[in-house]
Formats: sequence, C-alpha cells, structure tokens
Amino acid sequence: MDLSAITKHSALHAKPSGLLLQYGTAGFRMKAEHLDHIMFRMGLLAVLRSKQTKSTIGVMVTASHNPEEDNGVKLVDPLGEMLAPSWEEHATYLANAEEEDMQRVLIDISEKEAVDLQQDAFVVIGRDTRPSSEKFSQSVIDGVTVLGGQVHDYGLLTTPQLHYMVCCRNTSGQYGMATIEGYYQKLSRAFVELTKQASCSGDEYRSLKIDCANGIGALKLKEMEHYFSQGLSVQLFNDGTKGKLNHLCGADFVKSHQKPPQGMEIKFNERCCSFDGDADRIVYYYCDADGHFHLIDGDKIATLISSFLKELLLEIGENLNVGVVQTAYANGSSTRYLEEVMKVPVYCTKTGVKHLHHKAQEFDIGVYFEANGHGTALFSKAVEDKINQLTRELEDKKGKAAKILRNIIDLFNQAAGDAIADMLVIEAILALKNLTIQQWDALYTDLPNRQLKVKVADRKVISTTDAERQAVTPPGLQEAINDLVKKYRLSRAFVRPSGTEDVIRVYAEADSQESADSLAHEVSLAVFDLAGGIGERPQPGF
Repeated sequence: MDLSAITKHSALHAKPSGLLLQYGTAGFRMKAEHLDHIMFRMGLLAVLRSKQTKSTIGVMVTASHNPEEDNGVKLVDPLGEMLAPSWEEHATYLANAEEEDMQRVLIDISEKEAVDLQQDAFVVIGRDTRPSSEKFSQSVIDGVTVLGGQVHDYGLLTTPQLHYMVCCRNTSGQYGMATIEGYYQKLSRAFVELTKQASCSGDEYRSLKIDCANGIGALKLKEMEHYFSQGLSVQLFNDGTKGKLNHLCGADFVKSHQKPPQGMEIKFNERCCSFDGDADRIVYYYCDADGHFHLIDGDKIATLISSFLKELLLEIGENLNVGVVQTAYANGSSTRYLEEVMKVPVYCTKTGVKHLHHKAQEFDIGVYFEANGHGTALFSKAVEDKINQLTRELEDKKGKAAKILRNIIDLFNQAAGDAIADMLVIEAILALKNLTIQQWDALYTDLPNRQLKVKVADRKVISTTDAERQAVTPPGLQEAINDLVKKYRLSRAFVRPSGTEDVIRVYAEADSQESADSLAHEVSLAVFDLAGGIGERPQPGF
C-alpha cells in the first residue's frame, strides 16, 4: 500500500470539514456537491473488500429515486448482494475520516479484516444518468487505481445490471455472461419461452406503457426491446429526452402520490407501470371506466408472484418451503390475503431490502417486496437443482410446470430487485394465467393508507422495535399513537426515522381514505410535538 500516493490523491478529493455521513441501506446518498471524497474513498474500500474476498466487487454510482441534483454510491458484494454489515461500518469509518487520518484508517480496516494487501483486486463500476455520475465514476476509478486495483467501467447501467455483472464474474459465467448482451439474452430468452406457453390469443394482454422516470431504465429498455418484442409490445414515456430525472414521475412519485406520472396519458383498460431512476423498483397501475386511478404496488406484486409459484409447485407435486417477507409498510389486506387465503407464511422485517433479503434466504423459495416496488424472489441452490432435474424427467403437465418454473428462476436477478426482470415476470404470469390487470387488482382490496414526512431537528430521537412497528423513544410517543389508532376502524399507524434525511416517516391505514388521512395527520402532530419537529406544524390536506 503506497501511503504517500494515497495521501496525494486523497487531497485531490478532499473531505469538506465537519461533514459526517452514514452508510445506510442504499449506501451514501445526498446532494452531489458533497460527495466527491466519498466516491474516491469507496474506490479504496472496494479494493480492500476485493482483496479480502478474492472476488470482483461492484461500485454503483446512483441516488436511485432521489432528485437529479442528488447522487450516491453503494458497494456490491461477490454474489451481487448488498455489502456485508461489518463492511458498512468500515465504509462509514472511512467516509468520515479526516485527511490526516486516512492512512491509519485504511491500515486499521486492513488489519481488522486480515486483508492480504498483496492479493490482486478487481472492481467493476456502473453509473446512472445523473449529470454528476460520470465525474464521480472517475473519482471511484482514482481510488481503485491508487491502491493498485484493476477496474472495468461498464458506464451507464441500471443498478440491478451491475449486481448481475458482479455475480456473473464471480461464478465463472454460470449465472450468465458478464456483458450487457448477456443480461438481455438471459432475461429475454426466459420471457419468450414463457409467453410461448400462454394460451391467450391476440395482443390485448401484450401491450404495456412504461414510465421510465427520465432515467437509465429508458436507455436500457430501448436497447433490449427487440429481444422480447415478439412477446410484449412496450411504449416508453418519460424516457429522458425531456424532463428531469424522477421529477413528477417514476415509481416513488406514483406510489407516494397515488396518481399517474406526468407525461403519460392513461386510457381505460391500459396496463401501465413505472420504474424509478435506477430501475430497481416497479409499480403497476391503471384507470377504470370512471377514470379512477388504481395503484398495484409491491404488496400485490408479491402476492401475484408467490401465489403463482405455489400453484406451479402444486402442479409439479413438490412440497417446498415458500415464504413472503414484508415490511411494516405492507398493506394489512395483503398480509391477511396471503396468510388466510393463500396459506403462505408472511414475515415482517425492518425497512430496507437488505433486511428482507436476509430473511428470504431462510426459505426454499423466498419472495420479498417492499410496498414501494423494490423486491424479487430467491430460490435456494437445492431448489434450482431439483427443478433442473424435473425438467429433464417429467412429461405432460408436470413437465410443462417445471419448465415454466425454470424460466421464472432465470428471469429473477436473485441478488437484488430488478424492475426490468420483475416486469417480465409479471407480464409472463398475467399471460400464462390469462389475467387482466383488473382481475389481478381484485385479488384483494387494499386498506386506504397515507404516508407523510415530519421534519425534525434530529431523527435519532426516535428509536423503534418490532420490525419498526413500535416506537421506543421518545417517551410517550407510542402511547399517543396507540390512543389515536383506537379512534378509527381497521386502523394501524407507525413512525420510523428516515435512513437518509432528518425526517420522520409516518404511515397510517384505516377503513376509509378520510380516516387514514386524518390518522396520519394526527400522528404527524404527535411526532412534531414529542420528537422535536422544526418549521411549520403539519397541516391537514394532501
């Protein structure tokens, strides 16, 4: 480790004095002008992680669904999964080190993790379409090269595509080819095979409008479209040719505002979906004959996928352990439907895909989606081997079901939620089951709900337990929430600190939208009064 070279290069990416950041669920994320030193330092950390694991490590430059002026960075571990929690701590430690302490901190991390500094290191990089992303990729490369690591810059990629590349490189191509063509071919081949099995005729189920959030998803779908066009016709909106990234469009906007994105006209019976800025979230929606907007979020996506997988397993005659993992944001109706109608066990974890992913790994087949549309399905190695065997051995209906399941497995990017892969899975299931989007929506009726944010001086004043469904501090807040919930039918509410900004997130649901709105407002006032709210007191009306 050439410490003098590190010091010299670090000075070119100097840390602003007094700035403290935390590596959260989505890595580091904030206004772009404060992030150059973080990018350089995450290049350094990626090299240490690569040396320690003797594997390729990924670095993704993105701020996902955040506004265009923000940016962020996250590291991708060897099998395409989120960075290990112990290394999240190292990331925070390194990010916050003063310039004069950089050498000591790098040595500390290396010694603590027994990193062989003579080991080769290889890092791959991807970036989204933000104006700041190209410059930041170069800062990451600077960090990688000064520590002697090799680097491959994939340039513009969706976040899930970078996860895919890392997994491919570390499995000697068994997962797929570590190229963008390899990604397109793997997913589209599985999708086209699935849609060939569909019995519906005509194109009434095969046309989809996609809001791309003016992000990277539009570029990649344009490149990929001809691979699967025989099975699905797509129309792209908010494709980046005009309009700002994530502004009044994208999955996060549609989910939180419960209305269509700007830039897309929806006619009766048209099936539509929205990606977020880095294409790792997806939500569906449509307008009914009266022009009313209907949102189909991550809960209903998880329900469609898990129930279809269970049907396939029944067809094959395999009794595998299937579980669905949700967060506190999951609509109560979805949980009841899965447990009581589908007889699928449901588990709740803290918010953040890494928590859901970890729990989902406990099952033969684990399906997890946050309500915001970020999720996937995981299949254990034993299940994959079993399905491969069955596709060779079984004939007739059982063999067909096994082949469908094999293609479904190929479609899922198992390392992280992938909006493109999820979209193709959903479209295939709707075609195979001959379902309209209205029929899918009618599986169960969501309880009306509302999400709000309350600005506070310090979000750390609120701590939670029970998968974030109960507030432990400040004193009296949970009791106040309990009293408010008692005023409404079929109601619940919880609060949790944001992972990225000094706001407290409020969620409420009840038997009517009016009640859900009222409960959310009253809980917001309790948070403002008891947890150090700043600025104007929360006002009713949305």
